[in-house]
Amino acid sequence: MKRKTQFNTKKEICFSSDVRVRFTETDPLGIVWHGNYIQYFEDGREAFGRYHGISYLDQKAQGYTTPIIKSSCEHKASLRYGDIATIKTYFIDSPAAKMIFRYEIYNQENQLVCTGETIQVFVDDSGELSLTIPSFFMKWKQKVGLLDE
Repeated sequence: MKRKTQFNTKKEICFSSDVRVRFTETDPLGIVWHGNYIQYFEDGREAFGRYHGISYLDQKAQGYTTPIIKSSCEHKASLRYGDIATIKTYFIDSPAAKMIFRYEIYNQENQLVCTGETIQVFVDDSGELSLTIPSFFMKWKQKVGLLDE
């Protein structure tokens, strides 16, 4: 995946990355199987995290994992084998101890093919759900401009 654009507003951060549709992601007609769009969301989330310093490995280094507790996906058009899809991943700020990501996937003609959202919570190394925002995440939100200095 390669970074295309990145911007920052007060309530959300967006990161855009590309992925080429592989043969193994399609059905016999060469159309992306619907379940693979959730994988594309993860691809976008991982690219976002690596770029912004909040990747799964960064979280793990702080003693947390962030399992998904909710996901949604709405299909608007199809991707096909060989297409280059652009995944726009938006981090939506929340005052709660969770991470909300929204996604838009576009085909190479810049047609919107899919939208979705995932919600993740913080679980510490002992398996306990964190009801408060971990300090490393508050520092990250401040660093990327979501909180006032």
